[in-house]
Amino acid sequence: MLILFDIDGTLVDTGGAGVTALQDAAVEVFGGVGPPLDLAGSTDGAILRGFFEYFERQYDPAIEEGFYQSYLSRIRENLQNPNYGGHLLGGVNALLASLKEEGHSLGLLTGNIERGAMLKVAYHGIADYFQFGAYGDDHWDRNKLGPIALQRAKKSIGLRFSQDEILVIGDTPKDVACAHAFGAKCVAVATGNFSEEELVACGADRTVPDLEGFSL
Repeated sequence: MLILFDIDGTLVDTGGAGVTALQDAAVEVFGGVGPPLDLAGSTDGAILRGFFEYFERQYDPAIEEGFYQSYLSRIRENLQNPNYGGHLLGGVNALLASLKEEGHSLGLLTGNIERGAMLKVAYHGIADYFQFGAYGDDHWDRNKLGPIALQRAKKSIGLRFSQDEILVIGDTPKDVACAHAFGAKCVAVATGNFSEEELVACGADRTVPDLEGFSL
């Protein structure tokens, strides 16, 4: 089975380290904090597009890369700052170890840019579980990321998966929509900003309060 994981609110809680890094990068590159950020399932690419629009700047790939470099520098520092209280969520280590032992293929399906995603999972000691992924710099529209993850799974492990062999695990309505956009099922975990009731209402195929003791 192919199991694709969201990161923030599903595997880790950065304690605000991510949003602060994005806002500080916006101040450095655009000159201001920018609009209120909705990080619940958004891609970094979509957030950056929002900054370009808010500050009425024409898209420029050099500005994009400068923003990401600033963000990456800050998120690296913030992850190591104990004041944020970032931590791996309950049950994650045990679940990943169990799924790997059972022979499932594990990947990431996240709104983080790839470099940011790897910083987060590496810092929390779980990077080795993931063989591939689709990220927020692959496409700004999260609903476009599923097919990219499937292509990379095929390239990485040489396997094709039918729709009933694919599971997305996330914590937001956007994770649910992303899964359904490419025909996958979604287990929604109420460890982020949404309750199980809210996740059921948005169409989650299954909900759980957290990943403690979770099994397929």
